[in-house]
Amino acid sequence: MQYFEDISVGETHEFGSYEVTEEEIISFAEQYDPQPFHTDPEAAEESFFGRLVASGWHTAAITMRLIVDHRSDDIAALGAKGLDDLRWRQPVFPGDVLSVRTEVVEKRADHADRGELRTRTETLNQNGDVVLSYVTIPMVARRTEGAESTEDV
Repeated sequence: MQYFEDISVGETHEFGSYEVTEEEIISFAEQYDPQPFHTDPEAAEESFFGRLVASGWHTAAITMRLIVDHRSDDIAALGAKGLDDLRWRQPVFPGDVLSVRTEVVEKRADHADRGELRTRTETLNQNGDVVLSYVTIPMVARRTEGAESTEDV
């Protein structure tokens, strides 16, 4: 288990493999983002994308699932304060296989019992193209409660 003190700026991790299916794209979009280029393969052919694409929110949900499946048991995570700079960089198509890459870009001991990180998260397709990126602000438990707070580390 990694605590705040164990994590270093520059630390990176790559993990996951998730194949996105047409059925899943349509099912997610019908419930949460019912735009024709997400729900109707024929209508999608006439769209900007030229074929069915996953909702960006679906891609974000897959990213979260990969993080939970592959990293959440490794870190003393306490949740997150939010995220910044969310970008959908490339469309995700049926058959794409997604993975995740993270990098700790900042670390701050902001409370006696926890610190916060800034972690760049990128979701990549099977070709190594970044399809989604954002910076998340997770809170991580400190190993030593009562240590100096409000200092940048």
